[in-house]
Amino acid sequence: MRRVRVRIHGHVQGVFFRDSCRREASRLGVSGWVGNESDGTVAGEFEGDSVDALVDWCRSGPPGAQVERVEVDDVEPTGERGFAVR
Repeated sequence: MRRVRVRIHGHVQGVFFRDSCRREASRLGVSGWVGNESDGTVAGEFEGDSVDALVDWCRSGPPGAQVERVEVDDVEPTGERGFAVR
């Protein structure tokens, strides 16, 4: 079980990034959360066996997103269930 904290930079707000990420997380069976930050980035924490696949998805995001970079840091798993948009 792995958990990561991510921060996605680029044109990632106003392009349905959060909801698309939630749908992709559900498809992959990943728990956690995703939300907009005041600096224009999208941040989140992902936990599960398919975390790497969700991080890879974040590198391109939904149509309309222009991802410049994704920062990824490992954090301690919490056993969280479900996925929330904040």
